[in-house]
Parts: sequence; C-alpha cells; structure tokens
Amino acid sequence: MSELLQYFVDRQDQMVELCKTLIHYETPTLQKTYVDQMVAFMEGQFIELGAEIERFPQETVGDMILAKWNKDAEGKPIMFLIHSDTVWPIGTTAERPAKVEDGILTGPGSVDMKAGIAIVLTTLRGLVERGELPKRPVWVLMTSDEEVGSIHSIPLIESIGQQAGLVLVMEPATKEGAMKTWRKGIATYRLHIKGRPSHAGNAPEQGINAIVEAANQILAINKLNALKNGTSVSVTVIQGGTTMNVIPEHATITIDNRFLTRLEMERVQEALNALEPTLPGAELALEVVHQRGAMEHDAQMIASFAQIKAIGESYGLTVREDGSGGGSDGNLTASLGIPTLDGLGPQGDGLHALHEYVVVRSLPERATLLAGVVKDWQF
Repeated sequence: MSELLQYFVDRQDQMVELCKTLIHYETPTLQKTYVDQMVAFMEGQFIELGAEIERFPQETVGDMILAKWNKDAEGKPIMFLIHSDTVWPIGTTAERPAKVEDGILTGPGSVDMKAGIAIVLTTLRGLVERGELPKRPVWVLMTSDEEVGSIHSIPLIESIGQQAGLVLVMEPATKEGAMKTWRKGIATYRLHIKGRPSHAGNAPEQGINAIVEAANQILAINKLNALKNGTSVSVTVIQGGTTMNVIPEHATITIDNRFLTRLEMERVQEALNALEPTLPGAELALEVVHQRGAMEHDAQMIASFAQIKAIGESYGLTVREDGSGGGSDGNLTASLGIPTLDGLGPQGDGLHALHEYVVVRSLPERATLLAGVVKDWQF
C-alpha cells in the first residue's frame, strides 16, 4: 500500500462521519432554505482550508459557490464539480438515517452525491495538512440544481468550466467501481401537430385528424433509431384530442433522443426538422425542449483516462472505465471540448432509490486518486 493511500485509509472513519454529517443536511433542490444551510457549512469548510470564496446568490434554488486555492498561480485550474442538492424530501433522514453496516454506508443522498463531496473535502484537507497542495490553481464549483437538469446553473458551469484545464466530476462510480469515460447526450423534443376539428359523426370527412397524423409521424420517427451506434429515438408521451365526438385538432408527441456523438445528435435533429405532414392540410412544428451534448469517448478522453490510470497505479490503485446512458454536468463541460473525467465519486449504487449505498472502502481510495491527480496532472 502506498504511503498516500495509507494516509487516507487511516482517516476512513473520519470520512464516514463527514458523509453522515452531509447526508443529514437535507437538501431537496427546491427547498432553498435547507440547501443554503449546507452551502454555509461547505463555505466554512473551504475557508478553513484556505480557499477564497465567490458566491452566486439564487432566488429559487440554493446559492452556488466557487472555492479557489492558489487563484493567482500560473496555469489553468483543476476544477472539481459537485452539487449540493438531492432528490429526497425533508424528513427522509428521520425515516432512514445514515448508518454503516458491514462496510456499506446507506442514507438518502449518500452516493448521489454527499459521499462525493466528502471525498473532495478530505482530499483537499489531506493535501493541505501534508503540505502537498501544489502551486497550481485548484477550484471547486458547487451547484445546487443538478437534480432538476441544472436549469439555473448551466451558464455558470459553462462559463467557469471554460477557464479550467481539467474538470473532475464527482458523480458516483459504477456499481463495480469504474469511473465514467463516456456518457450519452440527451435531447428532448416536442412535435406539435395541428389538424382541423369536425364533428366525428356528421362530417368526419371535413376534419384533419391530428392523432392519425401523429401516428404516421411516430412510425417515421421510430425509423431514426440506430441502436447499434448507441442512438435511441423514443416517443415517450403522446397527447391529443379534446372530446370523444370531435375529430382532434391538436396532438403533441414528446421525443427522447440519446446519443454518443454530436454527429448523431445533429443527424436526428435534422431528420426531425425535415418531417413533412402525411395528411393534406396538417401542420407540424418542432420544439426543442432540452439538449445536453454527449461526453464522447474521443481521443482527448482516451488520453485523459490513460493519464489518470497511470497516476492511480503509481499510488497502488486500479482505475477502470465504463460509461452511462444518462447525463451529468460533465456532459456540459466535455461537449465544450474541456478535458473532463466523470464518475470520480465513490463506488456504490441505488441513485434516487431506497437502497442507495456507498462502499466505504472506496472513500479513501478515491481520495488518494484525486490527491494524486491534483499533485501530478500534466496538461
């Protein structure tokens, strides 16, 4: 066991207690008062470790903070990306308080991502206490709305992220402990269909059935799937009609598109824009509801993973890679071309589920890996 790994293993119990403390700060996204209580705690922790804080007040979600060490040092920052919010309502920890049994830590928000936050704090505290925090800029950006799609924080993540040389996303590792070197992007669309109403009994021929048009469009949309290439195009919601005896004037289709590359996102969107009505007189209008680019497993990602793997091995760790069909805030920075590594939180499973858990031994292992990255990363 490397000396650095032993250092963090010796502090495993402290890491567990920090995780419990963070879990018991209940932080449902839209409960600003509660989230801000944890933000204040984190701000205090960062200041204690010598950081300078920039705070970004929010009206409807918790405030966001950027902690900086060595802000005037040369070079691009290494930036940790964390989020304070969880999906669990107030009162959940009273029902399911944080606990440890047989090397497993459970509790609401434990793996997503209170334990990841604890790892960041422990990593930085270890580097400071050991006198090993390098003279390079190190930042931590903590947002507060990831669980609702980062609707308030996207501009902040993108603008601050573009200044970084490396972004370390503290979403949990896989159940097997692998970090994530690819994530599918997601795009959501609504196809609005306009027909013409008419009495279904007296004059059905005078109507233009928006639901029939929707059915025809669904068949065309389904053909855009390219599952072998990692692209899915799924109609997930359909709404239409007004009452049982009227030819429907309106229908709306919601479309979920997942993809591994920007080219696939563009292919699907171009095809959706090119859809034509099949019924004479029907009208189509495509609405882009949401888009988040993919974290691509490209040459940059391959090189970044090779470096973190080598750093991990130098401290006695095995670093493995995998991916995810779901997105994270790492998609935002990666799709802008910023070197991004994701899934650097603890090993565990059960995100947003009752069985959510963290493998305790992964806590010091991840702290060791991240301390090595901060110390040894080469741009």
